[in-house]
Amino acid sequence: MKFHIHHTTRYTYSQPLLYSVQTLHLWPASGPCQTVESWDIRTPGILHAQPDGQGNRVHSFSLVASAEEALQHITVVAKGQVTTLGTAEFADTGRLHPAFFLRSTPLAEPHPRMAMWALQTVPALVAARARSEQPAVDDLLALASAVADKVQYRAGSTGVETTALEAFDWELGVCQDQAHVMVAVCRSIGLPARYVSGYFYAKGEPDLASHAWVDVCNNLHTNQWVSLDVTHRCLSDERHIRLAAATDYTACLPIKGLRRGGGDEHMAVDIRIEPVNPD
Repeated sequence: MKFHIHHTTRYTYSQPLLYSVQTLHLWPASGPCQTVESWDIRTPGILHAQPDGQGNRVHSFSLVASAEEALQHITVVAKGQVTTLGTAEFADTGRLHPAFFLRSTPLAEPHPRMAMWALQTVPALVAARARSEQPAVDDLLALASAVADKVQYRAGSTGVETTALEAFDWELGVCQDQAHVMVAVCRSIGLPARYVSGYFYAKGEPDLASHAWVDVCNNLHTNQWVSLDVTHRCLSDERHIRLAAATDYTACLPIKGLRRGGGDEHMAVDIRIEPVNPD
């Protein structure tokens, strides 16, 4: 499917902003899951490409207030067309070895209780890992569905700093938390996993546009990965548009910045996804 995406982020400040630097994970890359037909990012400062070891397209810009004009707001617009290919199983040609995604991160830390829960919930998957066998896709889907059962979706129940273990214990969260729990559980049983940030197309449901899911490596020798959507209990498909994939949310959030001045900050996000030439 081909989609047109229009993503606007606007920051408004209660006091003049003196200085700001922003890092963006807002430029999708072509790969086995999608083809980026066209893309553009408009920012109030000059956009600079940044190196990224995890295979993402990263940019940054900075702003300095002048004596003549105080900065009271920042608007970032990302837009373009992407054709999704409906691919959920693929070989990753990135520079990082899959073992990199076994490492503990603050929001997706492995834990013995998660490993024990996985053993009780999807014993076939853990048994295969114990025999050094590659996990079956059906078993990974069963694990994703079990995580969705364990961490019930409830908007407003968590925050962007909620850890996987907190969401696991509270048994509540949103797509970000469900993805973090899936990543942490996989790492707990020795499976490399990473957090995917992107868009999800659901007709008439704009609140679902910003989404998160998971890549799990099921063959370290061939660098083979499976992409799973915990929230929707499915493999990623033509509805999923990838922005970035990294160790956890903090490593690939769409916009992250530092500022001086500005007082209180208010952020408003508007994401519109429309099929191109729908049937």
